[in-house]
Amino acid sequence: MNKKQKKALFRILASGALFLLVSLLPVDGALRFGLFMIPYLIIGSDILKKAGKGICNRQVFDENFLMAVATVGAIALGEYAEGVAVMLFYQIGEWFQSYAVGKSRRNISALMDIRPDCADVERDGGIVRVDPEEVEVGSVIVVRPGGKIPIDGVVIEGRSTVDASALTGESLPQEVEVGSAVISGCINRSGALRIQTTKEFGASTVSKILELVEHASSKKAKSENFISRFARYYTPAVCYGALALAVLPPLARMVFFNADPQWQQWLYRALTFLVISCPCALVISIPLSFFAGIGGAGKAGILVKGSNYLEMLAAAKYVVFDKTGTLTQGVFEVNGIHHSKMEEEKLLEYAALAESYSTHPISKSLLKAYGMEPDLKRVSDVREIGGNGVTASVDGRAVAAGNGKLMERLGISYQECTQAGTVVHVAIDGSYAGHILISDRIKPHAKEAILELKKCGVKEIVMLTGDAFAAAAQTAEALGIETFYSGLLPADKVEKVEELLSRKKEKEKLAFAGDGINDAPVLARADLGIAMGALGSDAAIEAADVVLMDDDPAKIAKAVRISRKCMRIVYENIYFAIGVKLLCLALGALGIANMWLAIFADVGVMALAVLNAIRALFVKRS
Repeated sequence: MNKKQKKALFRILASGALFLLVSLLPVDGALRFGLFMIPYLIIGSDILKKAGKGICNRQVFDENFLMAVATVGAIALGEYAEGVAVMLFYQIGEWFQSYAVGKSRRNISALMDIRPDCADVERDGGIVRVDPEEVEVGSVIVVRPGGKIPIDGVVIEGRSTVDASALTGESLPQEVEVGSAVISGCINRSGALRIQTTKEFGASTVSKILELVEHASSKKAKSENFISRFARYYTPAVCYGALALAVLPPLARMVFFNADPQWQQWLYRALTFLVISCPCALVISIPLSFFAGIGGAGKAGILVKGSNYLEMLAAAKYVVFDKTGTLTQGVFEVNGIHHSKMEEEKLLEYAALAESYSTHPISKSLLKAYGMEPDLKRVSDVREIGGNGVTASVDGRAVAAGNGKLMERLGISYQECTQAGTVVHVAIDGSYAGHILISDRIKPHAKEAILELKKCGVKEIVMLTGDAFAAAAQTAEALGIETFYSGLLPADKVEKVEELLSRKKEKEKLAFAGDGINDAPVLARADLGIAMGALGSDAAIEAADVVLMDDDPAKIAKAVRISRKCMRIVYENIYFAIGVKLLCLALGALGIANMWLAIFADVGVMALAVLNAIRALFVKRS
């Protein structure tokens, strides 16, 4: 609770206590009026000032004007207790709204705390503390235990665990060592690290997150814009309606029935009508529901760039996935050695040494599986054949490692592999020695993500990939995806998404999830782009509407659940607020509802709607 909220709460408690005390005192006349004016001015002076400023600025019709007219009118009619009560309970509702907004804002502000205040840079043999924005690419920074990593980079010395919970929503620390990529905003937990920066601060992960958070509130949902437009026309309409209610029935009684006009009774009804009509519940609770939804998603490591995207996410009926790096880890590893005529470890050793000079991902996976530093003295006469593989002399023996084209080029017969993946055929001294199967690994929660999306009511899940059909089919079968397309270039992926867009209904939305720079065109073309943010490319994050900070595809289903919960709360508040208002307005116009029921219709409905909106902040950990 901030100082402003504490001050407002003190005013509410003080005026509430005085109101109760005055109500119990057996006094009448001017003394009673004077005593009631004390709590009224304590609690309502700021509302009266705002109403006065609105009139001076020709922006008359707002909730401050409604409250000022209704309460001053009630006091003028001698209904002192009701006038003070309306202002008191209105301020209680405003305090609830302020507290709710503050709570959701603090939730988002937790993300803002990831911004580092300084960076320790190595310069001239010493360490200089500077603003992160002054650190150049390639600089070496030192991050001590307990410090925030200020800029994206690569660890060049040290070993530690880093806490990325402020970014991802997950508390499990990650191990980092020499060669590990680290992102800004994480907290170094154990050992000191020397990090070589790979980006400027403005392009680092933490800067991008802060930028996304700061601009999230500017993109409004359709229902949010509707409420803003509704309030703009609704408030003047009810003011004129209240004026008509105060004047026309008494005049009609005088002119047509020659009866007592009952001016005081109809003025009281008009004032009751004004209090009931105040649109606070809608104007406050609907934006707050979206704000809380974005805050709740941020707490779970899901950054939504605006409430309009939260609304679209709730309507997602088609979800299209890129394969590599999204459903799979994008890390190739040796998954089998087949048809080997020698010990499997020996065959792997020959292949790894032959590939030791190459920087190709396949070569790296062979060296990783080999598990030892290659002795380059054992390797000579290395020749890399583009699109085929390599030939080399290892320990004086002629080794060839590559695809089927290389074997055909060398005139060596080879065994086809029936399993999906990349196959490295190996020949030694002109004879086929077997092949090594290399494939990508499926992400741990990928299958869970598909199952959860189906439970959420997503009609169709599609996988797009540039991989060969066999590899795509194997991944799709393992994950339970019925529809997939393989061998696609980036332009082909856009074409497939456009085909799906043409098939869906108008109110249904299509979301595409990807991580690579080649996914940026598809992310932009889909109704809703979801980027796997922590390890994804800058272009993908820029093009996307939703960013998952920990590259976990299961977060997509969580994002859909959060968005649907938020939209459910929005519509609950709209139907509840409008329904109660219309009923009470009718009762007020007929003279059945008094000022106390008007207080519930205004303040009570607003308080209930605000409390309901706060529910969007809370996200289940599952």
